[in-house]
Amino acid sequence: MSTFKNKVSITHIGTATAILEIDGITFLTDPFFSPAGTWFEAEGHILKVHDDPALKMDQLPHIDAVLLSHENHADNLDPLGRQLLDGRRVFTTADGAKNLAPRPSVIGFKDWDEREVRIAGKTFHITATPCKHWPGHECVGFIVHTADFGMATDGRPNAIYFSGDTVYVPELARMADKYHIAIALMNLGKATFEGLQITMCGRQASRLFRDIKADVLVPMHHESWDHFKQQEAELAEEFREEGVLDSVRWPKSGQPLQLN
Repeated sequence: MSTFKNKVSITHIGTATAILEIDGITFLTDPFFSPAGTWFEAEGHILKVHDDPALKMDQLPHIDAVLLSHENHADNLDPLGRQLLDGRRVFTTADGAKNLAPRPSVIGFKDWDEREVRIAGKTFHITATPCKHWPGHECVGFIVHTADFGMATDGRPNAIYFSGDTVYVPELARMADKYHIAIALMNLGKATFEGLQITMCGRQASRLFRDIKADVLVPMHHESWDHFKQQEAELAEEFREEGVLDSVRWPKSGQPLQLN
């Protein structure tokens, strides 16, 4: 039985963008707010988004902090999303922090770096996790913990994990040695670019979910783009085959998913 009792909701907006609300403190993941039909050039290819975001920027609640897995891919941070970074706590890669300078509240992380930060009057412990995404480009995920998350019955601190854009990385199993992951928010979709898979499929996500011994898996980043090769139906089938489907909670676009 989970000992994690904090009030948490996840509101998926589109792609890898979601509002993660923890006891009234709001994090935003990978801000993307461009409307349907917007296109971007990447490595000589055109990437086009086909759906509007579920919420426009003027419909957002106050955002206290941003978990930005990488700032150099437009489908994870578009020009509109960049406007939200000013004056807010932003956690991202080391290179991303340099690129976002001179914003004073941006903190860059390398793999497994840890920081304690004050957000909206509460101290959070943030740990960066490795990602394997596009070759030569930095990307990180994040473990978020705060003291009142409490402890699992075996003494590990409860925490929330945001994967960022990554394929399966065996090293990520290390997080289960230190943390009990109550909620795993994962960027999936089997995104494929120039023949290279750059985000997890359902089978990889299932393997990681088991590795980190998490309680709940919340999938996102599996719709709206042509380079995403698995949508909800394909992911659900692989989750079922891997025996983790009962632990999956599917967010409905624009609607808060209450997890506690």
